[in-house]
Amino acid sequence: MATPPGAGARPVFADDEHLASYYLLRRLDEGLGDKVAILYGARRYTYAEVADRARRFAELLLRADIRRGERVLLVLPDTPPFAWAFFGTLLRGAVVAMGNPEAPSSNIEYLVRYTRATAIVTVPKVADRLELAAAGLDELRRVWIVPETATGEDPEAPLGRSPLGVTGDRMARSALAEALTSTPPLSRKIAIHRDEPAMWLFTSGSTGEPKANIHTHRDYMFNTEVYAKGTVGYAQGDVTVSVPRLFFGYATGTNLMFPFAVGATTGLFSERPTPESVSQAIATYRATVVTNVPTMLGKLLDHDETERAAGEPGLDLASVRFSLSAGEALPGPLLDRWLARFASDVYDGIGSAEMFHIYASNRPGDVKVGSLGKVVEGYELRVLPEDADGPGATPCAPGEIGVLWVKGDSVSQGYFLDRDRSFKVFHGHWCRTGDLFRMDEEGYLYFAGRADDLLKVGGQWVAPVEVEECLMRHDAVRLAAVVGVEEDGLVKAHAYVELKTGIARPHAELERELQDFVRERLAKYKYPRAITFVDELPKNDRGKVDKKALRART
Repeated sequence: MATPPGAGARPVFADDEHLASYYLLRRLDEGLGDKVAILYGARRYTYAEVADRARRFAELLLRADIRRGERVLLVLPDTPPFAWAFFGTLLRGAVVAMGNPEAPSSNIEYLVRYTRATAIVTVPKVADRLELAAAGLDELRRVWIVPETATGEDPEAPLGRSPLGVTGDRMARSALAEALTSTPPLSRKIAIHRDEPAMWLFTSGSTGEPKANIHTHRDYMFNTEVYAKGTVGYAQGDVTVSVPRLFFGYATGTNLMFPFAVGATTGLFSERPTPESVSQAIATYRATVVTNVPTMLGKLLDHDETERAAGEPGLDLASVRFSLSAGEALPGPLLDRWLARFASDVYDGIGSAEMFHIYASNRPGDVKVGSLGKVVEGYELRVLPEDADGPGATPCAPGEIGVLWVKGDSVSQGYFLDRDRSFKVFHGHWCRTGDLFRMDEEGYLYFAGRADDLLKVGGQWVAPVEVEECLMRHDAVRLAAVVGVEEDGLVKAHAYVELKTGIARPHAELERELQDFVRERLAKYKYPRAITFVDELPKNDRGKVDKKALRART
């Protein structure tokens, strides 16, 4: 078990502590077997029921000769089978990798080939697509299928058609629920070391194909102790709901691992996150902790305003203790709007797949609007010059922009099949994030963009995030994204803008007004030379604004 850290100390874990025990089996030892672990509509699953299914899946992997260290790829929606496949894989000593079931076929095929997955748990539509591409999936031996269900339907119901079959006498397909029913729980203990690989977490792929960070069991337990428990304060009575889907490490942590670590309850819904589906989940489950992203915070505010304008009561967030925000910068104007409407804090933080999760954050009793808060105890942060070739370089002065470096026990072992990039990012215990920040004299961090997003306009550097936040202070703007466009060999700032509901002014007039608005508040060379108004900014599968897609439009 973990030894709780004292002030300034790091948590210590036994050599044989692993994620299945830490997050799940220890809840049974604590007498929480009958406590509800998962809500799915009106369906409830206790910790004992999740543990039973996880043990059966671990035995299923063992009998299928899926070996420790091999990758099991979960390509699943947010339904209860995700939990037992996740913990069962870890209990077997295999390695979890995760993908988006709504991704294009080429993306999923890439994940299968890249991870060398020997088993997949997924839904019928993904299995069908993989079967068509099976000729190139050399390592894949077993595919277990779960039904796609609306929230509250039976995720263990018989499939509408038999998935049983063999592709090329190699890739066996079977229904997961039937296989678990006929397989006894794993009875023997598999010795798993805390420093064995446990999960592969993928980068967002904003500059190429996603790469996997290889993380050990210890990485996740460390961050859970210092961030989830020690910083934001997950508690046993919490019920969690998430906007990002479980395949994204941000949500795997906040809406599965963290609540399970304290004996809390996770509320799942399988539908696409919209203001309606998110607000319904919050109301149905009486959620106390909501994992969110800036884009959805804005949409929820707009939805609330529309409902109240129609004479409805608006959103009910009375049950919510706090919301979390990460994945992209939370603009100060948006947080101000939220806090003015709801008596519910938002703890904005910064993390990465390279470090598993959040390492700097706002927190209870310490929220500074516009900042990403302070370092999470147990981590160390330095803002260093862009040309620093190691963590020992002289830090930037307070208020000076530089690249953020982070040190902590959750650091990745490196990128799979990319040693050159690993050498640039990982420096022993340290990670060079590539994110630009300034740190004030009190230790609060302020995001200034990605180092590779900076635009050189008229010979001077422009941070897109600064222009975006300025645009969002205008009463007509809900969301903005700025990218660089090259014209006649010169780079110019181009803004894409979502307007708030009900704004019907001519775009040419509004474009000039927004340009003047920026010129009056920032250095004149920073204003966007062109503005395109869009109904909705494109998002990647992590919920972030997809600037790669925006650049492709110009």
